[in-house]
Amino acid sequence: MEVVLTGKKILVTGGAGFIGSNLCEALLKTNNTVVCLDNFSTGKRENIQDFIKNSNFTLIEGDIRNLADCQFASKNVDFILHQAALGSVPRSIKDPVTTNEVNISGFLNMLVAARDNKVQRMVYAASSSTYGDSETLPKVEEVIGKPLSPYAVTKYVNELYADVFYKTYGLETIGLRYFNVFGAKQDSNGAYAAVIPKFIEQFMRLESPVINGDGSFSRDFTYIENVIQANLLSLTSGKESVNEVYNIAFGERNTLKKLTHYLKDILADFDTKIKEVSIIYGSKRVGDIPHSHADISKARKLLGYTPLFSLKEGLKKSIEWYWLHLK
Repeated sequence: MEVVLTGKKILVTGGAGFIGSNLCEALLKTNNTVVCLDNFSTGKRENIQDFIKNSNFTLIEGDIRNLADCQFASKNVDFILHQAALGSVPRSIKDPVTTNEVNISGFLNMLVAARDNKVQRMVYAASSSTYGDSETLPKVEEVIGKPLSPYAVTKYVNELYADVFYKTYGLETIGLRYFNVFGAKQDSNGAYAAVIPKFIEQFMRLESPVINGDGSFSRDFTYIENVIQANLLSLTSGKESVNEVYNIAFGERNTLKKLTHYLKDILADFDTKIKEVSIIYGSKRVGDIPHSHADISKARKLLGYTPLFSLKEGLKKSIEWYWLHLK
């Protein structure tokens, strides 16, 4: 579904990150004014390099843990797309304090700034990690379990705070529970790199990727274009859609084993030697949810969300981008 939003001023927090920079690009293409707030702790300058000379783009180097930065960045904006966070379950297990400071205190600062500056609506990145130990499949927004990591705790607290700010101050909020987002500009390096870009780069180097566990864990992998659509819909949807959280995914389960086979098959079109690369199976990772599969009917009904890219379609587009940028 094509969504046209034009002539608005929008703050994208974490705008130099993977999802944030893709959102900035989409908004600029339809003649919106974009303010990017980022401290570059995980965001990358190269992600926004193409926008710097655009007169409709403003970069503010700041930190959401600083309320003054949030207040300054959100002045005179119509909407906020809040993507700034410290992701990664393993990172949160290693350093729960910093994860809490960024994801909870930073989020609260943005809510306060949005309220004080009378921002029309704040759409924020929630997470499928909120489902925790719930074994219900597919995942339905109203049925969650206990969190399995500090990261999951922080993302659930975001939802609670958003609800309170809507009921107490009338600030319109919408939470998007992302399910394993992937695509162009996602970092393939570092200890906390996501599985898809990490595996793509390893295959390109003819290195064996390591799957945590036996490969039977499943995910609802979601291509970035589907996520962009959901964010734009959340800015343009009616009042009946606010103060809600929505699953944003394709609505399909794929095991990690199947994912690696898809990657090998597509990458083999670029280099036939990749067919011969073996896959290594390691130990399970602490805090991981075994299975993730989204029911997206609520987003379809209230937002008009219609994901256009399946896992295989998204992988083909992603691999084309990585082949161009990593080779």
